[in-house]
Amino acid sequence: MPSRREIQWSQLKVGALVLVAMAVLVGLIFLMSGSTGGLFSKKLVLRCYFTNAAGVKDGAPVTLEGVTIGNVIHVRVVPARNPTPVEVSMQVAHEFINDLHTDSTAGIAQAGVLGDSFVDIDSTRASGPPPANNAELKEAGSPTIQDVIQSSQTSIQEINTVMLKIDTLLDSVNHGKGTIGKLINDPEFAAKLDSIASNIQIVTRTVAAGQGSLGKLLNDDTLYQHANSAVDKLDQIITALNEGKGTAGKLLRDESLYNNLDATLASTKDLVGEINAGKGTLGKLAKDPAFAKKLDDTVSHLDGILKSIDEGQGTMGELIHNPSLYNHVDQTMQEARDLLKGIREDPKKYLAIKLKIF
Repeated sequence: MPSRREIQWSQLKVGALVLVAMAVLVGLIFLMSGSTGGLFSKKLVLRCYFTNAAGVKDGAPVTLEGVTIGNVIHVRVVPARNPTPVEVSMQVAHEFINDLHTDSTAGIAQAGVLGDSFVDIDSTRASGPPPANNAELKEAGSPTIQDVIQSSQTSIQEINTVMLKIDTLLDSVNHGKGTIGKLINDPEFAAKLDSIASNIQIVTRTVAAGQGSLGKLLNDDTLYQHANSAVDKLDQIITALNEGKGTAGKLLRDESLYNNLDATLASTKDLVGEINAGKGTLGKLAKDPAFAKKLDDTVSHLDGILKSIDEGQGTMGELIHNPSLYNHVDQTMQEARDLLKGIREDPKKYLAIKLKIF
């Protein structure tokens, strides 16, 4: 049988558990009522009358320019307020009273096409004093289900049009019409695709086996070795260039080459300047008009002489164009050769000297 001390300890644990549960419950209540400023915070009750409740219920949020400031506490029908018989009582946190005005308006809105209804207060154009407790706000409007359906009717029609086009497109594809339809329903195209896939498989297998040019490029280490050797040689060449070795290295590293080139360019510049100034022989040739005239006359005379020669005039013209002169010269040369030949063979015949005494 448990002792009295154990019973007291058990009761103490149960009491502590109950206290913790109550604390958690109070905390949850505070969290759930956070939108209205807390459970024990001061509240402000407002009323508004609508032609239609539009689905708003007790507990629905109350917002101010989109910010939740309270909730709906009661919805009822007051026939005496016809044509706005629906009374919506709202409870908002007292801390938002400075943001509300007597000329603020309240309207019923929906969170999306199928969302829940809530009350939204608009104070953007209001300038009156803060409302008192149980004050009445003006109605800004309340959409009905018919309004929502009518506003979404255009979207529904557009969706139906798109679905009809998609259905027509799918029907054409299924009947083999158009490019896509032929691609899907043409057995010949399927056979071609199968043949292409087979060829690709054969090519892939050949390449993997190292056969053919591509296979050798992928599987033969010789290409890698050659490439590696070429890279090494290129690296050696670049190193030699950086060290100023060889002709190209001297061109890159030797400053005397730059100085000589700079001096050559300067001399060339001076020479061109003197030529442009008409100095020296080249300058006179380039700038002297008298020399230019003489050169033009000389060229003209030379052209006339060449023209006369080409027409067979004068001795040079006859030499070039008269075949008899060529024949005579050729005959004379032949006779001269014969004479020289005879002298060599019998010089006494031609070199005999006769003395005659009178």
